[in-house]
Amino acid sequence: MVDQQTKRWKLKIIKKLKVMKKIFILIFASVAFIGCKQNDEYKKVDATQIKVDGTINAELTSPPFVPKPVGDRPAKKLIVNLEIIEKEGEMADGVKYVYWTFGGSVPGSFIRTRIGDEVEFHLKNHPDNKLPHNIDLHAVTGPGGGAKSSFVAPGHEVTFSFKVLNQGLFVYHCATAPVGMHIANGMYGLILVEPEGGLPPVDKEYYIMQGDFYTKGANGEKGLQPFDMTKAIKEEPDYVVFNGKTGSLTGDNALTAKVGETIRLFVGNGGPNLVSSFHVIGEIFDNVHVEGGTLINHDVQTTLVPSGGAAIVDFKVEAPGTLIIVDHSIFRTFNKGSLGMINVTGDDNKTVYSGPQSDEVYHPEGGTIQTMPNEASAKAPKAVTLVERIADGKSIYSRTCFACHQPTGEGLPNTFPPLAKSDFLNADVNRAIEFVLKGKTGEVVVNGKKYNSVMTAQTLTDDEVANVLTYVYSTWGNSKKEVTPAMVKAIRSKK
Repeated sequence: MVDQQTKRWKLKIIKKLKVMKKIFILIFASVAFIGCKQNDEYKKVDATQIKVDGTINAELTSPPFVPKPVGDRPAKKLIVNLEIIEKEGEMADGVKYVYWTFGGSVPGSFIRTRIGDEVEFHLKNHPDNKLPHNIDLHAVTGPGGGAKSSFVAPGHEVTFSFKVLNQGLFVYHCATAPVGMHIANGMYGLILVEPEGGLPPVDKEYYIMQGDFYTKGANGEKGLQPFDMTKAIKEEPDYVVFNGKTGSLTGDNALTAKVGETIRLFVGNGGPNLVSSFHVIGEIFDNVHVEGGTLINHDVQTTLVPSGGAAIVDFKVEAPGTLIIVDHSIFRTFNKGSLGMINVTGDDNKTVYSGPQSDEVYHPEGGTIQTMPNEASAKAPKAVTLVERIADGKSIYSRTCFACHQPTGEGLPNTFPPLAKSDFLNADVNRAIEFVLKGKTGEVVVNGKKYNSVMTAQTLTDDEVANVLTYVYSTWGNSKKEVTPAMVKAIRSKK
């Protein structure tokens, strides 16, 4: 009896093993099929065997622009002339910084090449510069990515050459010690290596690169700010920005597109420390070249771009309006500067996006007013004249107000009311002061339209509140009302 039971048990086990074997075979076959399909989509090219035909000078561009596509041109000897320039620039309104740059911009000049090119690289260190530099191009196969061959003193030029072996979007940066300091001062950029035949064509291409900056003064503190090594080591940046400064891709500097166009963004992250969660509010990336390489993901919301890494994102814009570019580590965007815009023009497509269909009052739990910190308040120098107060107010606005109310005071439709030509604002200055000091929740009507959101209380001094409101009243078609610190103090003292 026992033997029969044992036999039946063994037969069951054998049958299960046979079924499992069939399943494993099917899984293996599926994986092999997918692998073969991927291999069919991308086949590695032995670029060392590609012969060059003629010599051309590389077109170099400053962000956000890129050189024209390589297309189907044959491989060439490509001459790249890149100059290192140390120069003072503006990090934010009233905030100066000495940038170290490739080509005079942060990020550095965009370099566009193709697989199989033979690049003759000329690196020049301007005579007015104070420090030696070099360049490490992640697209280079060789010691230090070219760094060992490119160390160059001020007033000198070095030349080295390399064969372009791998397609993709690659970072380049200075690699002179201390490496982190050179990168943190803006010495990074992108080099694109196109495949044979070029990338698929699109309507618009732009160049965006994120960087984190470390200054002695707090975010918004005016004057010429030196680099702070201690903050850099602790990875505590005062600014996280696109293309070297706050507002580089907003207002008049915003990118542009038309409904129906396909946009390609070449996105890099110079670091030196932070990983970027790159996202465009109001769009889905149709294609993402993961880490700038040949692997392509589809229908992506947010893509990670590591420090010293890159990605290529393509998407078609389907509806008009303003698309907001952010690092979705979101406090960096609204408090440290990593915010950009794409202004899309064209006809509405109600099938894709209806626009507002109703506007009803709703008060959820926890809809309380929050308080926004202001670290730089105590250190800001006091503005005296009306011109100085307006300039100071503009700086405060760019730090605390522009993300919601936008750089030109137009607000965001159905969300944040406009400050430009605002009947609500101009009707009662004391009410405006109270809103800034104490916040506001609930419905307001501005220029005939209802808005129902939360206005956060701003932790600003009396002088700062007075100056930012004076700036708002002095611009965008408002009443030119001058708000004084005494007026603010009086409202603050009210219970």
